[in-house]
Amino acid sequence: MPLSITDPVLIIGGSGVVGAKAAQILRKLYPDLPIAIGGRNLAKAQRVADGIGHAQAVKIHLERDDLGQIDGAKYSAIAVFVKDATLNSMKYAQAHGLPYLSVSSGVFEVGPEMALAISKPNAAPILMASNWLAGAATFPTLQAVRKFKTIDNISITVVLDEEDMGGPAALADYQRLTESAPNPLLLVDGHWQWINDDDAKRQFVDIDGTILESTAYSPLDVLSLSAATNAKSIRVGLVYGTSASRRRGEAFSTEIAIEITGELVTGERAAIRLDIVHPEGQAPLTALHVALSVERLLGLHGGEPVKAGLYLPDSLIDADYIVDRMKEFGAIFQENVKPAVG
Repeated sequence: MPLSITDPVLIIGGSGVVGAKAAQILRKLYPDLPIAIGGRNLAKAQRVADGIGHAQAVKIHLERDDLGQIDGAKYSAIAVFVKDATLNSMKYAQAHGLPYLSVSSGVFEVGPEMALAISKPNAAPILMASNWLAGAATFPTLQAVRKFKTIDNISITVVLDEEDMGGPAALADYQRLTESAPNPLLLVDGHWQWINDDDAKRQFVDIDGTILESTAYSPLDVLSLSAATNAKSIRVGLVYGTSASRRRGEAFSTEIAIEITGELVTGERAAIRLDIVHPEGQAPLTALHVALSVERLLGLHGGEPVKAGLYLPDSLIDADYIVDRMKEFGAIFQENVKPAVG
C-alpha cells in the first residue's frame, strides 16, 4: 500500500451489518490502512473500530454540511452505506476532494447525485455503486458476455432470502426501492421502458429447480450493462423469499442467476446460465465489492488513484479481477451452456 495514504477511509454506516463487514475486508486486504467507522451511535461504531484495529470511531450528522466533524478532520475517501437524502456526505467529499462511493440509490433516484457530480466535475471522483450488491451481478455478467458476438437478452434474477435482510438501513433501502419506487426500468428490444405491474412478473426456475415468481427491479446494473454491452434487452428481477439453501434446511444464502442469449463469437447461437451463490448471504458480497471499489479509488490496485469524475463500478475495475476475488471470498460459480432457440 502506498505510504502516502495516512488519512483514514471514512465508512458512513460502518457500524451496520454490511458496513462493518466492508471494514473487516478492507482490514484483511490492507492491514495498515487507517479506517474511520462513522455512525450515529458512537459506542456502536467504537466497538466495530476496536474489533478491526487501527481504526477510530466518529459520530456522523448527515443533516450538517460538515457531517459534524471537527475542524481539521482529514479522510482519504468516503464510502456511504446508508441513504443520504441530504447528499451532505457527497458535498463534503467534493469540498475536500475525496473519492466518494454510494450504494443505496435506485435508478429512479440517481438524478440529484448525477446533477451534483456534473455541476462540479473537477471536485472529486464520484462512484455510483448502487448495482446489486455493489456489483456482484454486473461484473460476472461482463465477464460472461465476452463469449458473445451479439447479445439478444441479458436477464439477471437475484434471490434475497427474507432472513438475509441485514440491518435497519438495508431494510429501509429495500422498502424504499420496492414499495416507493415507480415502475421498474428495463431495456426491451432496444427501447427503454418503465413497465407496469403485469409485465413486471415472470416465472423463474431457481438453482434447485423450484419455480418462483420474480418481480422486475431496477438497480444500476441495467445502466452499467446497457452502456457496456450491445444487448438488445436487459432485465433484472428480484425474488424475495426463501433461498434454495434454506429450502434444504440449511442457513440462508444469496443467489444470482445470470442468463444470456445470443450469438457466440464462434458463430453458434447459445444460451448461457451462470449461477452464483454465496453461502453466507448478501453481506459478504456487498462488503467485498465496496472494499474493492475503495481499493481502486485510492489507487491501491488496478492503476493510479482515480481522477475527479462520475463513474459506474465497471468503468473502473476489471471484471476478471472482481470475479477472482468473489471466488476467493466464498462465492460459488456454476455455468450451464445450451443451444439457443431461434
